[in-house]
Amino acid sequence: MSTKLYIRYMVSLRCKLMVKEELKKLGLEYTVVDLGMVEILDDITPDQRNMLKENLIKIGLELLDDRKSILIEKIKNVVIELIHYSDELPKVNYSDYISEKLNLDYTYLANTFAEVKGITIQQFIILHKIERVKELIIYDELNLTEIAYKMHYSSVGHLSNQFKKLTGLTPTFYKQLKEKRRGNLEDL
Repeated sequence: MSTKLYIRYMVSLRCKLMVKEELKKLGLEYTVVDLGMVEILDDITPDQRNMLKENLIKIGLELLDDRKSILIEKIKNVVIELIHYSDELPKVNYSDYISEKLNLDYTYLANTFAEVKGITIQQFIILHKIERVKELIIYDELNLTEIAYKMHYSSVGHLSNQFKKLTGLTPTFYKQLKEKRRGNLEDL
């Protein structure tokens, strides 16, 4: 019988490696280590659980216990994986995608998320889309039109307005700041 554990702040490949290392230290065999979730082969003893909890805190992660926290982490991880680690965003609405991925009613998910996080799932998605846009601007492989298309914005104008609303800067100015910083570093 396997046991699933849910971990907060586990959002990168580096986090996954660190969690694998902690599991190994405690002699816990795992079948899955994914963003926000670990599946171990056997039951975990209370001592092992406490040690894992303490060790995760030391590396900036948190073992979750209550159902609402676990659900919120699942929602966040679906969004993060979708926006930051998928090559293609889904052709369906985000609400349908998240609901289907977690096999739960979206209204329930949205209400729980808003109650616990204080923002809507849609606002969380927008925050992450803008962070992804910043990355794409910095990578400098795509122009703004291509970025808008890739991130499913209806137009460059829509992307620019949302970007400015959240960052206070236009995407073009943000890109110029990046280039200016690079220039300043080269002058050192």
